[in-house]
Amino acid sequence: MKTLIIIPAYNEAKNLVPLLDRIRIACPDYDVVVINDCSTDNTLAICKKYRAHVIDLPVNLGIGGAVQAGYKYARYKHYDAAVQVDGDGQHNPEYIKLLVSELENGANICIGSRFISKEGFQSSLIRRLAIRYFSGLIQLFTGLYITDPTSGFRACDTKAISLFASDYPRDYPEPESIVSAARNKLSACEIPVVMNERKEGKSSITFVKSLYYMIKVSLAIVIASFSSRRHTEVDE
Repeated sequence: MKTLIIIPAYNEAKNLVPLLDRIRIACPDYDVVVINDCSTDNTLAICKKYRAHVIDLPVNLGIGGAVQAGYKYARYKHYDAAVQVDGDGQHNPEYIKLLVSELENGANICIGSRFISKEGFQSSLIRRLAIRYFSGLIQLFTGLYITDPTSGFRACDTKAISLFASDYPRDYPEPESIVSAARNKLSACEIPVVMNERKEGKSSITFVKSLYYMIKVSLAIVIASFSSRRHTEVDE
């Protein structure tokens, strides 16, 4: 499959160097695009040094807008598969081909879950509780059980690419995007992966933002579950 690796990055210069090196070793045949979300550090310079293709956004769009830009690029360039990989180095590129292989077996979306084998970095207790909450909420409204709905490590086929290029949640998009996929009759599966703890920088999600995150995403999931099915290019 013609595959694109999408790396959304905001001030991830220190993490991008080892990440790009590992991707080149693990996936030499896959294309890479870094979505530079108006970083204020030397993220752009790092991309140019490593000759990685980069979409340099003129304004900060946030994680949802940056990821959607990557999906728009994937659709425009007619990729068969697109794989999201966080720019903070938490996702191990060695699992990328396993994610893509599930698309070849018929899945529309394959998510890398840290909670199947329960190895590696498992996040904080509060976040694990929030993740379990979202797993239950998504299952309640869609019937789909995903152990790691906040995971941004995922592969998408052409139908999912088309859907997310047309419409992608803006803030904390991962759980909402699963509901959107389910509403549009796309199949999703998971494979066990091992994730790493962020080595450089810090997460932008504070305690206050976590509370906002839970309320906002919960409301979005409920609203999306009762809304009519959107007509997207997936129907074509």
